[in-house]
Amino acid sequence: MNILKWFAVSLAVLMLVYAGLTAFGAWRWKAATRALEAALDAARLDGRITRYDAAEIAGLPAPVRRYFERALSHGQPIIRSVDLSQSGTFNLSLVTPQWKPFTARQHVTTARPGFVWDAAILMFPALPVRVVDAYIAGIGMLRPAILGLFALGAVQGKGEIARGELMRYFAEAVWYPTALLPSQGVVWQAVDDSSAHATISDGEVSLTLLFRFGADGLVAEVHADARGGMVGNTVVMMPWDCRMSQYRRQDGMLVPVMGEVIWQTPQGEKPYYRGRITRLAYGFAEEV
Repeated sequence: MNILKWFAVSLAVLMLVYAGLTAFGAWRWKAATRALEAALDAARLDGRITRYDAAEIAGLPAPVRRYFERALSHGQPIIRSVDLSQSGTFNLSLVTPQWKPFTARQHVTTARPGFVWDAAILMFPALPVRVVDAYIAGIGMLRPAILGLFALGAVQGKGEIARGELMRYFAEAVWYPTALLPSQGVVWQAVDDSSAHATISDGEVSLTLLFRFGADGLVAEVHADARGGMVGNTVVMMPWDCRMSQYRRQDGMLVPVMGEVIWQTPQGEKPYYRGRITRLAYGFAEEV
């Protein structure tokens, strides 16, 4: 009986400690994430153009022009910020699939380009790993931590780290499509009747991605010839694809709500993100 009582007391203490750590970790993580979002907003630049003019797409490659004709309407307010929520599954390994459920919220600014992605990935029952992935004022960062307290390693800086994060921002611009307009700094170049290259620059960072368009005229896939991915403790450059589907109308625009992100490895395709957008809230130029 004494052993049972000791076990019960020990279990109760462990549960209290776990609850305390969880609450403290959530509080500290939230504060740190809010600070990153404040830094992102502080880096925001003023944009002189507040509404989309359909005349600006007249000289674009045919598939790009068709995309904007479908996705936007003349007079659409220019997006300056986005708050969105996601849910889905995340694969933690390129070798043996380890799909884990996640939820996330993300804050995005389009001028200057940047985002803060705040996710909780359920590694084991009742043991979430908090992850922040961000691009702020030319700096890229990735910070995972168990319960938001115990760091699992972090990367931060310019160079390929920043380039990879800006690449993510650019591929995800289908969620905030006015950011893909020439008036917002994007340069489009023809490839063929169903694809085009798009180039974006932010300070020292400049990159080009291949946008592929479906039979419906909408963006179906965004491709990078090389993006840095973590394999163990090493950054490995690999081809990278983002696939979009299930477009719906939101605030007058057509945007996808389903996405899959894939590494193209010598062993074949290795998907690592499958998610759905559950909430989209825009801040438009005339409101900011």
